[in-house]
Amino acid sequence: MNRIEAFADHEALADAAATVIAQALGAPEAKSFIATGGTTPGPTYDRLARRDIDWGQITVTLSDERWVAPTAPESNERLIRTRLLKHCAAAARFLPLKGHGASPEEDAAAAEMGLRTLTPFAAVLLGMGADGHVASLFPGAAGLAAALDPTSERLCIGVDKAGLDPRVPRISLTARALLSSALLVVLITGEEKRAVVERVGNDSAFQPPVAAILRQKRVPVRVLWAP
Repeated sequence: MNRIEAFADHEALADAAATVIAQALGAPEAKSFIATGGTTPGPTYDRLARRDIDWGQITVTLSDERWVAPTAPESNERLIRTRLLKHCAAAARFLPLKGHGASPEEDAAAAEMGLRTLTPFAAVLLGMGADGHVASLFPGAAGLAAALDPTSERLCIGVDKAGLDPRVPRISLTARALLSSALLVVLITGEEKRAVVERVGNDSAFQPPVAAILRQKRVPVRVLWAP
């Protein structure tokens, strides 16, 4: 399994993540970037927004989204618009997951049409919960096995019940979508999350959702960590 790349603090972590992603987005064939929500990636987006990349050819979308208004504090779209799509990166196009459908599943189906035009993604940035979830693929969720199946037809699904706060319905990319990428970057902080990643590497019986990302051999994965 991939070695954990350790950094001294959160500033160094954000610097490294921005550099890794910028290199991937600088490739001539790069056309899309899958961003993640949460509190950890904000400083990475601040740095990435100022990188001299041909942002005009890049479409940004999300690994998952809370089914709330784009202006709501819980919205991942709001995070991306306020922290990433500015400065140089203001030239990028954004594909939202939350639309105007009557349910998360309806919005997921609509978003899937756009997602199919963006694969293979140049880079996917993921966070991870202490429970080992990635995107909005939570341990024990209904339909989890299908969502983690790399041969599934679905790229995007509705998630009726979240496994942690905020407990609102969500839209999530599947493992099939996340693995349709040239590079996966997993950004984590704290000893608890590092222990989860290390256990995935050492205990084959341990099967949190993140194992579908870390144990596969098809797509390069870089795990970046700081205390």
